[in-house]
Amino acid sequence: MDGRTTSDGGGPSEQSRARTVGSRAQRWLLLEADRRLLVAGLFAGVFVALLAAGMLLPAAEAKLRSGDSVDTLFQGFLTATITGVTLVLTLNQLVLSQELGAVDDQRERMVGALDFRDDAADLIEAPVSPARPSQFLRALVQMTGRRARALRDAVDESHPAHGAVLDLSENLIGDADRVADDLDGAQFGEFDVLSAALNFDYSWKLFASKRLRETAALGDDAEAALDRLVDTLQLFGSAREHFKTLYFQWELINLSRSILATALPALLVAVCMIAFFDPAGSVTRTLGVVAVVAITSAVSLLPFLVLLAYIVRIATVTKHTLSIGPFVLRETDRIDEVTWDEGG
Repeated sequence: MDGRTTSDGGGPSEQSRARTVGSRAQRWLLLEADRRLLVAGLFAGVFVALLAAGMLLPAAEAKLRSGDSVDTLFQGFLTATITGVTLVLTLNQLVLSQELGAVDDQRERMVGALDFRDDAADLIEAPVSPARPSQFLRALVQMTGRRARALRDAVDESHPAHGAVLDLSENLIGDADRVADDLDGAQFGEFDVLSAALNFDYSWKLFASKRLRETAALGDDAEAALDRLVDTLQLFGSAREHFKTLYFQWELINLSRSILATALPALLVAVCMIAFFDPAGSVTRTLGVVAVVAITSAVSLLPFLVLLAYIVRIATVTKHTLSIGPFVLRETDRIDEVTWDEGG
């Protein structure tokens, strides 16, 4: 194929907050909010919604006092909670299975990790690559900025491709500086590290770099600088996917622990409502049967709310990092069309 580009298009939005979700509020809700805070908000929302529905529907209280609606409702909660705990055990087994293996498998993992770290150390021109994920990614991001500057300086202003090189290098330098600042001091286990890494849109940068390499005669020095830049972007992509996988395992463990912690009170509340709840008792006379059912229903739904809060973040990140390498899936990105000789 004789690959050539048709037009000079602009790059995509460089901030994932602009390209991942529709608004800042959506991004905060889906990605950045503390999961415990989100669970608390969902819990309050469920309680208020149930209480409001019970107060607004005139026959709600009479139905709850006279029928078997409460027993039927909490029997369903009891079954769902037990099923949810079983799901948690399955998730734990899935995460644990990736850590188990024969000594040969563990040794192969160790060799692969050490080789990767050695490659990173050579690339960032350091004796040893950083141990913390945030520092590791920050070093790679800073190196892309440094090599983008080297590429910019290696192309003379009179060169026909100077404008394209300048656009790419300035884009890389600005984005690298911004993401490096976000990664400074970020702690793995929180979303800060992955959030900052997602803000570095290496897929488009890698595509633009490779396109420039194949379509413009830049000279030996500039081509060597561009090759070093491509190597850095490729290593960053591999590192981001690796740390994303580790973060998902971390989150699944936190999810399992949180669901197990909320499952016991949810089970106890459901059992008590089935076995001991008296619609005519003193508690319901004081608080009202609608309020009692609303709060106990919200407690019984806690494991599901925890599952929802964690899975929505994992699913959002997964959707927007499906591809690795120079594949850009977002429809909002302006990517130059590549033409080729279809006739062979």
